[in-house]
Amino acid sequence: MQSSDQTSACQSVALHSVTYEIRTFGDPVLKAVAEPVTNIDDKLVRLTDEMFEVMYKAPGLGLAAPQIGVQRRVFVYDIDEERKVILNPQIVEASGEWVYDEGCLSIPGLYVEMLRPKRVLVRGINLDGNQVEFEADELLARLLQHEVDHLNGVLLFDRMTADQRREAVTLYRAREGQPKDAEPYHLKLV
Repeated sequence: MQSSDQTSACQSVALHSVTYEIRTFGDPVLKAVAEPVTNIDDKLVRLTDEMFEVMYKAPGLGLAAPQIGVQRRVFVYDIDEERKVILNPQIVEASGEWVYDEGCLSIPGLYVEMLRPKRVLVRGINLDGNQVEFEADELLARLLQHEVDHLNGVLLFDRMTADQRREAVTLYRAREGQPKDAEPYHLKLV
């Protein structure tokens, strides 16, 4: 997920002789449901470290593994300089409503005013293999919902009506030919 005050920059990072690029709208990997993580090992820890590097370089607030072509139920995020990793996350409760300008590293240059639940209860596993459960609201709740959507093959466009989606895709396609540092589009749907 991207906050509305961030802009998309170079979208690939090479680490440990592996180059991960952020997959963008149209890539079929973004529409597939990710597989659960069944083994926490050094390879997974390296993957999450590399995901943080890609996310910071983009820059973004969160990144799900499918966004770099890895079909596993894992995402990383950093709000307020606190790096977090969640494996096999589930949103077990959601309440309230909150409208916010939401961006996505896989749909660069487009921010969409989206209505989502304001508060969520999330359950998952941390890198130590321990179950975690916590509540989040506003920006963190939105980020968690956004990244879980990626793990389920759902993009922002999928959360829109047909007319809204047509307008958003048209704006996104218009943005594709522009330089990476061009002013992003903001679309109000609510």
